[in-house]
Amino acid sequence: MTQVDSKVDRQTTGIIDIIPSEIEDFEQEVKRFQAGEWDETDFQAFRLRQGVYGQRQPDVHMIRIKFPFGGMTSAQLDMLGEIVEKYAPLNKGHVTTRENIQLHHVPLLEAAEVLKMLADVGLTTREACGNTVRNVTGCAMAGVSNDEAFDATPYAAAYSRYFARHPFTQMMPRKIKTAFSSCNDDCAMTPIHDVGFLPRIQDGEKGFKMVMGGGTAIMPRIAPTLYEFIGLNDYLKVTEAALRVFHGSDELRKNRSKARVKFLIDRIGIDDFRNLIEEAMKEDWAQRSFDPTPLLFLEDESIDAPALDGNYTTVNGDTPEYKAWFDSNVESQKQEGYSVVQVKLPLGDINPDQFHALADLSRKYGGGRARITAQQNFALRWVPNNALNEVWNTLIDMGFGEAGANGITDIVSCPGTDSCKLGITASMGLGQALIETVNGLDTSDPLVQKMHIKMSGCPNGCGHHHVADIGFHGAAARGPGGQVPAYDMFVGGSYDDLDARFGQRVKIKIPAKRMPQALEKVLDYYKAERNDGEEFKNFVTRVGPQSFEAVVQEFKELPELNRETLDTYMDWNKTVKYIVERGEGECAV
Repeated sequence: MTQVDSKVDRQTTGIIDIIPSEIEDFEQEVKRFQAGEWDETDFQAFRLRQGVYGQRQPDVHMIRIKFPFGGMTSAQLDMLGEIVEKYAPLNKGHVTTRENIQLHHVPLLEAAEVLKMLADVGLTTREACGNTVRNVTGCAMAGVSNDEAFDATPYAAAYSRYFARHPFTQMMPRKIKTAFSSCNDDCAMTPIHDVGFLPRIQDGEKGFKMVMGGGTAIMPRIAPTLYEFIGLNDYLKVTEAALRVFHGSDELRKNRSKARVKFLIDRIGIDDFRNLIEEAMKEDWAQRSFDPTPLLFLEDESIDAPALDGNYTTVNGDTPEYKAWFDSNVESQKQEGYSVVQVKLPLGDINPDQFHALADLSRKYGGGRARITAQQNFALRWVPNNALNEVWNTLIDMGFGEAGANGITDIVSCPGTDSCKLGITASMGLGQALIETVNGLDTSDPLVQKMHIKMSGCPNGCGHHHVADIGFHGAAARGPGGQVPAYDMFVGGSYDDLDARFGQRVKIKIPAKRMPQALEKVLDYYKAERNDGEEFKNFVTRVGPQSFEAVVQEFKELPELNRETLDTYMDWNKTVKYIVERGEGECAV
C-alpha cells in the first residue's frame, strides 16, 4: 500500500459512524446462519442491512460500499485496492450510478473481513441495501461550481447521518433513494429519485427545492415538486414526516413490486401527500429543533489543495489529443486557478493497480480527496490549471486518459447477468461492444458528442437507460432456434439542463449481437434528418419514436440455428447458448 501523508489523509472517520460491534455481530450471525440456526428469509433481511447482497451465482455475494455525495479520500482508494486484490475474484471494483462501489463474487464467510478493512478507513456498507434510506448521491461540482446557490455537500452528509440507523427506516415498504444536486445541470438527477434536493436562496435564506416520487423501472415517473422552498432548519423534519407517511402506508406492503413512494404519490396525488406530511409535522416527534448543524460535514478542502505555483511539466500540451481531453474532461472551478478533472472509467470498472494509482493522483493533485459520479466516473477536484497536462499524461499511463467524459463514448451500464439475479442480458458485454463501435465512428459533430448512451440488463433501470438519449434494457426474443438475448430501445431521454425526460420505446426487440449495427443506423438517421442545431431529444419529439422502427427493422429477423448463426443465440462475452435465467432479486426484501 502506498505510504499516506497524514496531513492529506486526516479525514478517516468517515461520513457515517462506524460501529465495530455491528461488524462483530454480523460475523457471528453469518456463522450461526451457516450452522443452520437462522431462517434464510430473516437472515437475508439482516444481511441486506449490512450491504451484503445475494448474486445469481450460489455461495457468493456482492458487497455494496456507500460513498455519501460520492466523496472519498486517497486512503480509502488505497484500501479499496487492497480489498479488491485480496477478496474480489474478478479483480475489480464497480462504480455504480448511485455513487456506490460494488465488489462481486465475495464468499459470505469473507464478507466480515471486508467490512473490517473498510471500517479502518471510515467506510461502511450499512443500509446500502434493503428497505432503507440508501446511499445519498451528490454532484461532483458541489462546492466548486460556478453556478451553484451554495454547497449542498454538508447537508447531504447531515441527511446521511440523520437517517442511518434511524429506527423507522430499517424496514420500510421499500427503499428510498435520495439525491442532492448543486449545479444548474442537476447532474445528480433529482427528478428520478424518491427524494431530491436542489439548493435555493429565497429572501436571503438558504434552503432547498424538494421533489419527491421520482423513479424508473416499469413505471417511470418524474418527481413532482413537494415544496418550492424549505429552509435548512426544516429539510430533515419534512423528510422525516414524508418517510413516516410512507412507512405507515400499510397498503403498500401488500405488493412489494408496487411499494415505492412514487406509487403512493401517483395514487393520492402530490397535494394530498403534502397534506399528510403537514399533519404528521403536528405530532409530538416534530416539536423539537431539526437544526442540522451538529450533523454537518464541514471540511475546508482548500487547506490541502495543491499550491498554484507548483513545478509541473508540460510535454505535449499543444497536441489535438490533449486539446480534445481538455475540452471534454476539464471544468474550471469558481476558485481561481483550479479545475475539476472528470476521469472516464470505462463502464465504471477499476482494478487494484488503478485504485492505488488514483489514490496517488488524488494525493498529488487533488488534496487527497476525490468523488465518484452518477456517470460511473471519477472526479478529481482542486487540480491546479498548470498541472492539467501532467495529470493527463499520468492518466494515460493508468489507462484512464480518454477524452469524452459525459459524452457519447462514455457509455454507462449496470452489471447485468454478470452477477445480478434480476439480469436478463449481459449488459456489460454489450457496453464494451458499443464503446468499440462508437469509438470507430466519426463523433466530432458537437450535437452527437453530447449524447448519452446507457443500458440496463433488465427493465429496472440501474443503468439509467430511461434518461439517456439512446437507452437499452435487456429482454429476450424468440427465434426459430430458441431464445435470443435482445434489447428494447428507448430514444429521446434527457437529464441535462433541468430538462428531465424519459425516453420513448421503439417497439422492436433487437438481438443483442446486432445492437452495434442498429446503434450506427440510428445515429446516421439522426445526422441525416435533423434540423440545424436540433438536439437528439428534440429530434425524437419531432419525428416520434415510431419513425425509428423502420430504421432498425432489418435487425429484427432471426435466423435458423446452425453453426454459422450460433453467435446470434449467444450473449456478449458468453460461450453457451442463451436461455433466460432470472432469479428472485433482493431489492424488495
